[in-house]
Amino acid sequence: MTIHIIGVPMDLGGGRRGVDMGPSAIRIAGLGARLRELGHKVIDEGDLTIKTQEEQRIKDAKAKYLPEIARAVEVLAKKAEKIISHGHFPLVLGGDHSVAIGTVGGIASYCRKKRKKLGLLWVDAHGDINTPSTSPTGNIHGMPLAVLMGLGPRELTTVGGTLRRLDPQNVAILGLRSLDERERSNLRKTKVPVFTMEEIDKYGMHRIFNKALAKIGKVDYLHVSFDLDSVDPVYAPGVGTPVKGGLDYREAHLMMELLAESRMLTSLELVEVNPILDEHNKSAEFAVELVQSAFGKKIL
Repeated sequence: MTIHIIGVPMDLGGGRRGVDMGPSAIRIAGLGARLRELGHKVIDEGDLTIKTQEEQRIKDAKAKYLPEIARAVEVLAKKAEKIISHGHFPLVLGGDHSVAIGTVGGIASYCRKKRKKLGLLWVDAHGDINTPSTSPTGNIHGMPLAVLMGLGPRELTTVGGTLRRLDPQNVAILGLRSLDERERSNLRKTKVPVFTMEEIDKYGMHRIFNKALAKIGKVDYLHVSFDLDSVDPVYAPGVGTPVKGGLDYREAHLMMELLAESRMLTSLELVEVNPILDEHNKSAEFAVELVQSAFGKKIL
């Protein structure tokens, strides 16, 4: 297939600096070359231009850097929509997880125009379903899933169009192990299915992954939003918000291998790689390996 790489070097949504260098770290780890080795055509679209924190000020402590994040994800949404409208594959490199508002917004806009159904697999240690009224930090990287469910600032909920981007029945969260107290009410409100690390521990990745896909149901397009903090810090230490007890090496790869086997994957983003916190680009290299598995690399 033809894969378009889009870098979104944004760290405005999180509380720690460094994830803006994530796209460069993943490219340095050989992403383009590894995908070409698998027979794919790769077009690197370069990086979006985003203002740094030093170039602006926080206007609302409950939704920090909202104007610039809204502008950037709107640009990303248009790029993602254009790529998928040509039958190509958008591969988005973050940056913090707020970039998902743009990726999903653009793909959802295309699906709505073509009367197609979009599914979302959200792979993350965190729920990311806060709103400005529930967030303890005001960091927008903890809000993108809420925004995609229609909750949160209008500047973000209208990216890609004013209509709802996703039906919660076609969404699943996989790998959850850290949730803010007030996020629970938003999860109950949206009724998004959740598959925690506890369930993966008990029943195994193969079974839980298949249950997650079954919950998402029959869709025409499937987007996977992969936060590298879903992986245990032993394997991916360089992430924005590390949490112990995540996916191990083989669980993460099996999930991507199963995605490739399903032939459902139509877009993917990798977010929250933070080279400042990393060890010799270990996390970015692991991210590239996971992408290879998602695009068909097998042991035999």
